[in-house]
Amino acid sequence: MNFLKTSFAVLAWCTLFYGKGNGQPAETGLLASQTHPYAPALAPMSLHIEGARVLDANNRPVRLCGVNIASLEYRTDGDHVQESVNRAINGWKANLIRLPLAQDRWFGKMKDQHDGGAAYRAVVDNLVDTCAAAQVYIDLDLHWSDCGKWVNEGGRLGQHNMPDQISVVFWHDLATRYKNHPNVIFGLYNEPHDVSWAVWRHGGRVDDIPPNWNRDQTRTRYHSVGMQQLYDTVRATGAQNIVAVAGLDWGYDLSGVLAGNAITGTNCVYETHPYPNKKDWDKNFGEISLTHPVYVGEWGFGGPAFPNTNGPAYGQRLMGYLKRHDIRMWTAWNFSATAGPAMFKNWSYEPTVFGEFVEKQLAEAATVRGSAK
Repeated sequence: MNFLKTSFAVLAWCTLFYGKGNGQPAETGLLASQTHPYAPALAPMSLHIEGARVLDANNRPVRLCGVNIASLEYRTDGDHVQESVNRAINGWKANLIRLPLAQDRWFGKMKDQHDGGAAYRAVVDNLVDTCAAAQVYIDLDLHWSDCGKWVNEGGRLGQHNMPDQISVVFWHDLATRYKNHPNVIFGLYNEPHDVSWAVWRHGGRVDDIPPNWNRDQTRTRYHSVGMQQLYDTVRATGAQNIVAVAGLDWGYDLSGVLAGNAITGTNCVYETHPYPNKKDWDKNFGEISLTHPVYVGEWGFGGPAFPNTNGPAYGQRLMGYLKRHDIRMWTAWNFSATAGPAMFKNWSYEPTVFGEFVEKQLAEAATVRGSAK
């Protein structure tokens, strides 16, 4: 009975947002995106998956290495985002950008937004186009959610245990907007944590635990949606883009995928975040890489988060591990002077030790890509 009550509640909620059968937001006045145009010449970039390999339209394995460029999750106008994307592509030879986003900002729900999110979406459009023009891939990552309640109605926008029903609305709209863009990857949810694998996959009640760096440690109870529903929402739009699905333990642990919790569908990569404090790489993401494609969506060292037991030795160990396991997708966190572990000391883009290490790894990856042509 509890399952039925929950199902009817979610159905009623979705009907409120989408109306009767037309797939478009209804009474809320939310955006109903049209598909953003892209150049037909990009078609060879289209990605698909066979076994544990990510292939382009010509069935050639791809090597996607790049950086996270954060701030659109916590600032509506971003923080040096366009310049950072340009530098990452042109100077550091990244061919993959991971771009964290916030669902409330997408729909213009913040106090500093008075246009329904139009300017925010225009920034994302421009970054997608910038990457496309350079034949670079971009991972649009749902980074911040709100426990199912808009922030301007008392919700708490931030990093939470799991996505919520509003995340479904977000993915319906964003997937429609960038449906089948050859260079666009969809990152379903940043770092799920502190739930069971059943809830991770199917959704359920969540007692949200704020991250320890959040001053407000008040817990919030809400009904989460699972990774399968977010995946299904994307596919219902007709989008066949590669979808990145992060594991548990703050996006690190993928062990449950091999224990019966794999997403039902195609073109999924499984995302892990193996920071220096994470142990047992074999169990948590190495073993799955034998049968499924794995994407290291975040990694990094240095700064207040990891001040002592890490450094270039950790980076070398990780890069060696990825090579031995033929894991060809990664984005280092973070191409920034503020959100750490940061690659720069300042906004003159003076690199930290971590930044120098990533720049070298990207140069080597670009050389390997070039020699494979």
